[in-house]
Amino acid sequence: MSTGPFTLVSFHAHPDDEALLTGGTLARAAAEGHRVVLVVATAGEAGLAAREHHAGGLASRRLAELEASAGALGVARVVVLGYADSGWGEDAPRPGAFSTVPVGAAARALATVLDDERADALTSYDLAGGYGHRDHVQVHLVAREAARLAGTPLVLEATLDRTTLLRPVRLLRRLARVLPLPEIPDLEHAFTGRADLTHVVDVRPFLGPKRASMRAHASQASADEGARTLALLLRLPRPLARRVLGREWFREVGRAPGGPLLDDVFASLRLRAASRC
Repeated sequence: MSTGPFTLVSFHAHPDDEALLTGGTLARAAAEGHRVVLVVATAGEAGLAAREHHAGGLASRRLAELEASAGALGVARVVVLGYADSGWGEDAPRPGAFSTVPVGAAARALATVLDDERADALTSYDLAGGYGHRDHVQVHLVAREAARLAGTPLVLEATLDRTTLLRPVRLLRRLARVLPLPEIPDLEHAFTGRADLTHVVDVRPFLGPKRASMRAHASQASADEGARTLALLLRLPRPLARRVLGREWFREVGRAPGGPLLDDVFASLRLRAASRC
């Protein structure tokens, strides 16, 4: 196994997910000379956006935003698997939506990319799918199976530190009763608790590319009424943005948690390579 550079494939449900959960890590990997490939399952056509962004179809708008985001992060290749967006809410997803596709079939599509790229590492989402979106849960399931099919040696589940997140979220949920804030979901069982995390990646030196990636998704910062989370994050002054956006969290599949959290997403690959020298 090589000591690097490595090929990192980052798998996401919709355009803009890559910016929020992994943007700094992808920019850092690209800047350090690794090959970064971005795969999205859907075009995000069922997402929310102001009416102006639906002209010509929201899917085409969001795919153009995805390309701009990838450019800001230094991504070498973008792959869209082409499944339908399952949407969010209580309505059943339409037939053929990503969350309804058999895991094995979607995994084979992703495994083809992993094989083509000879991927060393794959990022996906945690067991909860972050905040529970059905397409995010499907990403978790599909990525696990695709990595097995392709023999990808390292899988990292992008998430947030739920332990740290809960206190400000509880405060925001109270403030949302009197202020025009986005609806804050109940996150008591979302994302991943501190005790189960394996990595916290310092991406503060890459906040410029990360925020440029976020700005690229202009449709997702828009709404005909109410506030959007992305819009609020983009308005953060730089010192606060460094605190809020300057770290990205992962759980490495197969690595026992405990001990200091790792800053290098390729640490396990380097250790395996060194042990064979």
